[in-house]
Amino acid sequence: MPSPLRPEQRRLPLHVHISVMFTCLLLLTGVVLGLFNYRQTTQIILSSSEKLFNRIEQDVRLDMAATYQPIRHLLSLLAGDPAAQATNLEQRLSLLRPFSQSLTDNPSLASLYLGYANGDFFMVRPLRSTALKTLLKAPEAAAFQVWSIEHDAQGSLHSQSLFFDPALLPVGRQDNLADRYDPRSRAWFTQAREQNEQITTEPYVFFSTHNVGTTLARRSGGNAVIGADLTLVALSATLSKHVVTPSTEIALFDADGNAVAYPDSQRLIVEGSAASLAKAADLSPALHALLTGDRTSNRVSAEGRQWIVARSTVEEGGPKGLQLALLVPEDELLVDAYRLRWQGALITLAILLLCLPLGWVISRILVKPLHALVKEADAIRSFNFDFPSARRSPVLEVDQLSVSMARMKDTLASFFRITDTLGAETRFASLLQRVLFETVQIAQAQAGLIYLRESDSTRMEPYGLVIDGAPQALETFEIQGHDLQHSNGPEWFEQLISANNVVSHLGFDQAGDLQRVLLAMQSPRIHLIGIRLHNRHDETIGLLILLVNDSGTTADLEKLRPDRIAFLQAVSGAAAVSIESQRLQARQKQLLDAFIQLLAGAIDAKSPYTGGHCQRVPELTLMLAQAAAASDAPAFRAYQPSEDEWEALHIAAWLHDCGKVTTPEYVVDKATKLETINDRIHEIRTRFEVLKRDAWVSYWQALAMGGDESALAGLRDTTLAALDDDFAFVARCNLGSEAMADADLQRLNTLAQRTWMRTLDDRLGVSWEENRRQARTPAPSLPVREKLLADKPEHLLERDPNELIPEDNPWGFKLDVPRYKYNRGELYNLSISRGTLTREERYVINHHMVQTIMMLSHLPFPGHLESIAEIAGGHHEKMDGTGYPKRLKREEMSLPARMMAIADIFEALTAADRPYKKAKTLSEALAIMATMCREAHIDAQLFGLFISEGVYRQYAERFLDPAQIDSVDPASLLLKAGLVR
Repeated sequence: MPSPLRPEQRRLPLHVHISVMFTCLLLLTGVVLGLFNYRQTTQIILSSSEKLFNRIEQDVRLDMAATYQPIRHLLSLLAGDPAAQATNLEQRLSLLRPFSQSLTDNPSLASLYLGYANGDFFMVRPLRSTALKTLLKAPEAAAFQVWSIEHDAQGSLHSQSLFFDPALLPVGRQDNLADRYDPRSRAWFTQAREQNEQITTEPYVFFSTHNVGTTLARRSGGNAVIGADLTLVALSATLSKHVVTPSTEIALFDADGNAVAYPDSQRLIVEGSAASLAKAADLSPALHALLTGDRTSNRVSAEGRQWIVARSTVEEGGPKGLQLALLVPEDELLVDAYRLRWQGALITLAILLLCLPLGWVISRILVKPLHALVKEADAIRSFNFDFPSARRSPVLEVDQLSVSMARMKDTLASFFRITDTLGAETRFASLLQRVLFETVQIAQAQAGLIYLRESDSTRMEPYGLVIDGAPQALETFEIQGHDLQHSNGPEWFEQLISANNVVSHLGFDQAGDLQRVLLAMQSPRIHLIGIRLHNRHDETIGLLILLVNDSGTTADLEKLRPDRIAFLQAVSGAAAVSIESQRLQARQKQLLDAFIQLLAGAIDAKSPYTGGHCQRVPELTLMLAQAAAASDAPAFRAYQPSEDEWEALHIAAWLHDCGKVTTPEYVVDKATKLETINDRIHEIRTRFEVLKRDAWVSYWQALAMGGDESALAGLRDTTLAALDDDFAFVARCNLGSEAMADADLQRLNTLAQRTWMRTLDDRLGVSWEENRRQARTPAPSLPVREKLLADKPEHLLERDPNELIPEDNPWGFKLDVPRYKYNRGELYNLSISRGTLTREERYVINHHMVQTIMMLSHLPFPGHLESIAEIAGGHHEKMDGTGYPKRLKREEMSLPARMMAIADIFEALTAADRPYKKAKTLSEALAIMATMCREAHIDAQLFGLFISEGVYRQYAERFLDPAQIDSVDPASLLLKAGLVR
C-alpha cells in the first residue's frame, strides 16, 4: 500500500502508456537507425581511410625503395671496377665516364666519390644549377666537377678541382690550396671500412646545395670506400601527392625527430650559422601533439580538433630507419557521415509526427476491453479465487486472456492448497504419502506409486504405494527397483529416463511387476502416467507413477489431457523440491553430526589419557535425559523435549569439551608435579647424584690428608643414606598421590636450602625465550652454588595481555586470573597441597570452558540450536555459584546443562585412562558425587534420578571394566547426599 508520508505517484492510463511507448519506440528506432547509419558510415570511412593510410605507407615505402635500391646496385657495380683501386688521378679519371653516366641517370644523386686508406679522395659531382657553379667557381660550360686529393711519397697533400663539359672534355682546373679534407675522418668511410655490407648514414643537410640527403657507402677492395650522396627532395613531392584532406599533415622523420620529407619542403631546413634539419614536431601543432604527447590510441587532440593518426616505420633512410606520420582531421574525414546523421534525424522526426495520431487511436481501442480484467486480476492478487469471471470480449486475445485467467484461478487455488500441504509436512514418510494422495486425487487415478533414488547410486527403489486412497505395504505386491543405467526395466521406465513425463497404456501381460497392483485395482488394462522427479540440477531423484483404470470411454482422454499432465508435473516439481529439501536437510544433519563426532574424536585422540571422554559423556547425558523425560517426578514432569531440543542436547554433549583443542597436552596429561614436556624430577635426581659424588670426594680428600678411615667412612655412609632418603621423599612428593602435610612442606623447604656446585653456564643451549627470562637477573660468576630445589625468576612465564578477559565481557565470565601464565618453580610445584596441578595450570585447564563457550557462540547455529553454547558451557558450574567460568547458580542453569555436569563428573571419576589417578569403582565414584551433592556442587534432584533410575548401572554395564562394578547401596547414597532423612 502507498506510504502515508508521501503522495502516491501519479498513474496514467494504459492508452497513454501505449502512445508514449509507440512514440518512444519510433523515436528510439530513428535514433538507433541514425546512430547505426552514422556509426556504419563512420566505420566505412575509417576503414577506407585505414586502407588509404596503408596504401600511402606502401607508396612511400616503394618510393623509398625506388630511391635507394638503384643507388645500392650502382655502388655494388662500381665498387668492383678495377679503376677504383687506382693510385693516381690519371688512372682514376677512367672512372669519370661511368660516374658521370650514373649521375645523369639518377637525378637524385648529388655526387659519387672514392676515399682511400692513405687519405686520397676522388669525387665526381654534377653541376646541375647555376648557384652550385657559382659556389664552386666553375666555368659556365662545366657540367661535372672532379675533386681530387692526392698524397705524394712524403705525405704532402695536393687538392684540385677539374671541370668537364657534358661531353667530358676538360673546360677548367683550379687548385684548392686551403683544402684539408681527409675522408678517413668521415663517418661514412670508417663505418664502411668496418662492415662488409653497404651502410647508410642518417639524413642531413648537404653543405653545398642545402638539400636534404643521405650518404650510401661500401668497401671497395682492401684500401678504398666508394660513396654516393643521395638527395631526398623527391620524397617531399611524393608526400604532397598523398594529402587526404586540405588540412592533412604527413611527414617523414628520423629516430631523433628530424624532419626528412614534408609537403612544404622549404620548411625542412633551419637556416643559421650552419643549416640543419627542422624538427618534425615544429612543423605543425598536430605533429607536435603526436610526437610529444602520451598517445594511447590512434587519435590525438591539437588546435581544438581531433586528428586520426597513422604511424609506421620505414626501414630505408638510415641505420635506424625513418618514421612516417600521417594525421587527418576527423571533422574533415567524417564530413559525409555528419551530413547523413542529420538527414536521418530529420526523416525520423517527420515519421514520428505522422504516426503519433495513429498510435493514439489504436491504444484507445486496445485499452477499453481490459478494464474488466483489472478487478479480476486484483482479486487473484489477493488470493480471492471466488471472484466472478469477466465477460467475454470481442477481441480474440482479450477473450483468450479472460478464459485463461479463469482457468488460472482454478489451477492456482489447487496448486497453493497442495504446496501448502506439502510444505507443512516435516516427516519424510508422511511427506511421501501426502505426495501420493494429492497427485492421485488430481489425476483421478485409482493407484499411485513413487520410486526414489538411493543416495548417490543409480538405482530406483519403490518407497510408497496408494490404492483406492489407502496406503499399501510394498512387500505384499513384490514391486522391484530398477537401475537408471541398465536397460533392463519396463518400457515406460526406459522412456522416463530421458523424458520428463510419459503416458502409456498397459495390459495385464505388459504390467510386469505391477500385475499384483492391477489385480488389486480389479482392472485388466490401465493408463500409466509417469512423471520424472528432478532436483535443481535436473538430476533424477525419483519417479511418480499414476495408474488410471482403462474404461474404454472418452472420459479417459479428459484425464490424459496435456494441460492436466502439465499441472501434475508442476505439482510433482513442488513435491520433488520438498522431497529433496528434506533429504538434503537429513544429510546436512548427518554431515554436522559426523563433523562434531570427528572433532570430539580428535580432541580425545590429542591426549591418549582422555581418549573416549568426549564420546562417553554424550552417551551418559542421553541416558540421564531419557530418564528425566520418562520420569513422573514433579521436578521433571514438564521436561518433554522436542525433536529440536534432543538435537541441541546431542550436539552440546558432543561439543562440551571442544575448547580443549587450545589446552596444551602436557598440562592436561600432567601426571607429576614437576612434569612439563618432560618430568623434571630427573634434573633433581642428577643434583642429588652430584651431592653424593661430593660426599665421596670429601671422603677421599679427608682420607688423603690422613684422616681416620673408619670415622670418615661412617660419615660418608651416613651422608649418602640421608641423600637417598631425601631424594626418595622428594620423589614421593612429586607423585602428588597424597595430600601434603605441614611437616612435609617444612621438610621440603629445609631441603631446598641445601646447595650444590654448578660450574657450567646454564644460559647456553637454551631457547631465546628462556634466555630472555634469564636476563631478568644478572648472570653469576662461575662456579656458583645453587639451591637444591630452586624457584628462579626464569620459572615465571608472563601472561600475554591479549589473553586477559575483561570483567565486562559479553559472555559473563567471572574468573580469578593468576598473575603468571605458568610458574615452573621447582619448590613451588613440589609444594602443591593436592594433586599435580599448580593454580596457574588449573586455570589453563579450566580455561577450556571459556574457549568452548566462545567457540560455540561464534558458530552460526539456527534458532532451534541456539542453546548449545549454554548447555555445553555449564558442566563445570556448581549449584552454589562457585563453579566456572560464569559462577552460575542452579536457578540460572537449564536442566540439560545440569545433566551435563553430572555426566562429565561421573565419566571422569570412572575413567580408566587417566595417568594422574586410578579409576574409581562404582561405589567410590557415587560416594564422591553424593558428597558433592550435599555440598551443592551438583543438582540434587538430578543426582537422585541418576541413582533411583539406575542410570549409573546402565552406563557401567556398557563402558566400565567389570572390576570397577561393585555393590552399590542406593539408600545410603541418597542419605549421604542429603536427599532423604
